[in-house]
Amino acid sequence: MANILNIETSTSVCSVALTSNGEVLEHRENYEGQTHATLLSAYIQDIMRYATSRDIKLDAIAVSIGPGSYTGLRIGLSEAKGLAFGLDIPLIGVNTLKLLTVTTMFAHFFDDESTLFVPMIDARRMEVYTAVYNNALQETLAPQPMIIDENSFADLLRDHHLVFCGNGADKVKSVINHPNAEFIEGVKPVALSMMALSEKAFREGDFIDVAYSTPLYLKEFQVTKSKKKLF
Repeated sequence: MANILNIETSTSVCSVALTSNGEVLEHRENYEGQTHATLLSAYIQDIMRYATSRDIKLDAIAVSIGPGSYTGLRIGLSEAKGLAFGLDIPLIGVNTLKLLTVTTMFAHFFDDESTLFVPMIDARRMEVYTAVYNNALQETLAPQPMIIDENSFADLLRDHHLVFCGNGADKVKSVINHPNAEFIEGVKPVALSMMALSEKAFREGDFIDVAYSTPLYLKEFQVTKSKKKLF
């Protein structure tokens, strides 16, 4: 049995969850926007107080490593590293696209063996971070940034039922028009949904380096210059 503190900050949602042996013991979530810098530390303190009051010893820290928001990922990974180092416990990195896929799988039933899952995270305009997984979470298409148009995934859509999910999928629903495309709306990456992936990683000893691990950005950070004149 592993007691894991899960941290998810890859999108506008800020969330933390304490899980143990397939059960969510305590969690905190906020859906109101980019509040990670102000809320994450407080949420972690709440969870740590809960664990201490019940004599629960943490076995690992799990954190979403992206892709997603540059700022959110940096904040989440920084907090996770500090905890893992201070408590001298392993650090687990959870791919956000796999998290979206697992969340969709658990919330909906798909009996078609040809079904593939296409999680998408908004990357501005018509660009998304995406990948394609089968129902065993094996990659059909590796994580990558992609600009979406009406021909995106055309080859896969000919032979497969594609399930699109995530905030990137919400915005491209009107662009990809195909009978084999299904869009599941409202799927968000949250800490309590990390449990299956973080517990699997713990069982397999699949940890990331506490000192040198970095977020999965997928592309270079681009600074947007202000159009306002200073003088």
